[in-house]
Amino acid sequence: MTRTTPSPERARLAAALRDLRTRTGLSMVGLAERTAFSKSSWERYLNGKSVPPRDAVRELCRLASEPEGRCLALWEIAESEWSGRAAHARRTDPPAETPSTAPEPVPSEASAPASRDDTRAGHRGAAVAVLASVCAVVVGGVAITLFLVLGKDAPYPSPSASPSATGPRCRGTACEGRNPMDMKCGVGPQTLASHRTASGAMLELRHSRTCGTSWARMWGTRIGDRLEVTADGHPRSAEVEDKADAAAYVYTPMTTTRTGQVVRACFRPASDGSSDGSSLGKEECFESRVR
Repeated sequence: MTRTTPSPERARLAAALRDLRTRTGLSMVGLAERTAFSKSSWERYLNGKSVPPRDAVRELCRLASEPEGRCLALWEIAESEWSGRAAHARRTDPPAETPSTAPEPVPSEASAPASRDDTRAGHRGAAVAVLASVCAVVVGGVAITLFLVLGKDAPYPSPSASPSATGPRCRGTACEGRNPMDMKCGVGPQTLASHRTASGAMLELRHSRTCGTSWARMWGTRIGDRLEVTADGHPRSAEVEDKADAAAYVYTPMTTTRTGQVVRACFRPASDGSSDGSSLGKEECFESRVR
């Protein structure tokens, strides 16, 4: 997919990636030598011509010694816009007064498939052509299946399994108060409930069966907006501190939860200083039970 003018979402992501590349001191060739992505690919990613794979963002964060959380949040918004799933989410958002427990309206934190260069192959007789067509159908089916699996509900290891290099970095009480993205608990989570606030912000309650934790996230926010999640009296909160936060997902720290437990989120919008009795500035809460 080729687009000449980057969208605002891709432009913000590209600007963040260019800043990271500057901090590494590496040229495009240097990035290609130290990562699994080519020089031409990095040129497209850094110019906002295409959305990079999730792994490319993570590798650049590693080279720049930058925590992954904020850049992955920017990547998620840009990838959602690029794939068209953001538009679908806007069409299916539930009313604010009836939080939905339907499948999440925005993409999960799981990885999106990487783009590939076009390839061409010549025909070598009718038999080879038929075989190639069959293989293409099989590979295409596998690719679509992997996309659906990884983009929705990735397989979960057993609760007794220990964290690995590719899996979550914590489980249970070890995750308490930690960032779900940094701890890789934000891969394949459940969306317990969604809510649109009177100020237009979107909120979600999230749960990771693998990590045994829940948290909340918000987007479409303003500087000063605050979100708090509570389960068994352990409040965890996050605040939109600057323009970069307002342009991305903002996550609360995690709190440990178990099946059947009620998780509650409360949103406190930044006060606009008005005294006309409007809904702005009023706390809005919603809750759901861990399934």
